[in-house]
Amino acid sequence: MSVFDELQRRGYIKQLTHEDEIKKALTEEKVTFYIGFDPTADSLHVGHFIAMMFMAHMQRAGHKPIALVGGGTAMIGDPSGKTDMRSMLSREDIEKNIVGIKRQMEKFIDFSEDKALLLNNADWLMNLNYVEFLRDIGVHFSVNNMLRAESIKQRLEKGLSFLEFNYMLMQGYDFLYLNQNHGCTMQLGGDDQWSNMLAGIDLVRRKERKTAFAMTCTLLTNSEGQKMGKTVNGALWLNPEKTPVYDFYQYWRNVDDRDVVKCLKLLTFVDINEIERIEALEGQDINEAKKLLAYEVTKLVHGEEEADKAKSAAEALFGGGTDLSNVPTIEITRTDLEKTLLEILLAGGVFPSKAEGRRNMEQGGVSIDEEKITDLQHKLKEEDFKEDYVLVKKGKKKIYRVLLVG
Repeated sequence: MSVFDELQRRGYIKQLTHEDEIKKALTEEKVTFYIGFDPTADSLHVGHFIAMMFMAHMQRAGHKPIALVGGGTAMIGDPSGKTDMRSMLSREDIEKNIVGIKRQMEKFIDFSEDKALLLNNADWLMNLNYVEFLRDIGVHFSVNNMLRAESIKQRLEKGLSFLEFNYMLMQGYDFLYLNQNHGCTMQLGGDDQWSNMLAGIDLVRRKERKTAFAMTCTLLTNSEGQKMGKTVNGALWLNPEKTPVYDFYQYWRNVDDRDVVKCLKLLTFVDINEIERIEALEGQDINEAKKLLAYEVTKLVHGEEEADKAKSAAEALFGGGTDLSNVPTIEITRTDLEKTLLEILLAGGVFPSKAEGRRNMEQGGVSIDEEKITDLQHKLKEEDFKEDYVLVKKGKKKIYRVLLVG
């Protein structure tokens, strides 16, 4: 099965240019392609994960990825999918973010022996002469066409700065630069980048008289059309310091039944034939599929050892297991018993803010031994610790072990 067929069967491909030419190239050639990543944070989140899987499938089929970190374009900001202008980042912030992103990409993509490239567009964008750029590149862009692009149209009502209006030119220039210097002939990306990608293809064809292609992947949404990866604490990050491994595992363990198969197809390397067999399952079997999804995604992002720990913790809490060593744990001392439960949970990172913690408790979202704790002044006592811990439940799914030490 060709990589195109594999991608299509898994549901990756949303839009593409020149379908027959792309199929032929992916079957008969070693294609160099790129995907861009904006370094707007020091970690990628689950929205980027699907793009890295897209890239990994292509590399496994023998094609060469260029992971392009937008150190230059981040100075402008992509208006796509945004109702307001992005916060302006300093060069220092961008460089710091790039370091974190590089570490995460290397878990998915093999950069050894020139099998893939990791580039930063700041290396060529930051030294451009503006007048020369306008004469050489800007002349090939039609403002009329740009205004018809979805990423631009959606922003015109609320206001679009001239700074952001330049983003499409910069991204188009990236494709041209990569084509000229690295033989890159294809761009992949999220479907929200379609207009920008078409602009890049057009620029390569105009300037180089060469063939260029684009394919977009579907955005990661649930069965109701909402973006996946949102939690009460914000985005679902790939950095364990931002989203603990157990919380990451539990997110996938608790996805809606209707989304399990789609996530297995897009976010794991489980054999497609096995996934299509799972597609026909119901009831308890779907529950087993959720366990498989949670384990496989966690293993890809955090490694097998961390996935095993998260699985063990979940089984201890929900599957009748006895080993609680891997359950999310908040260590306290006897001195901490003078603090309220809310203060202990806040210090343990259970809630993103005091206001969120207060609201959660007052609405009955915190319980111990099935007893809801709504008193904001409630304190734990030594006799609560039947062994050396107390299990505190947040909502229906999250459980924390408050461990008394010393």
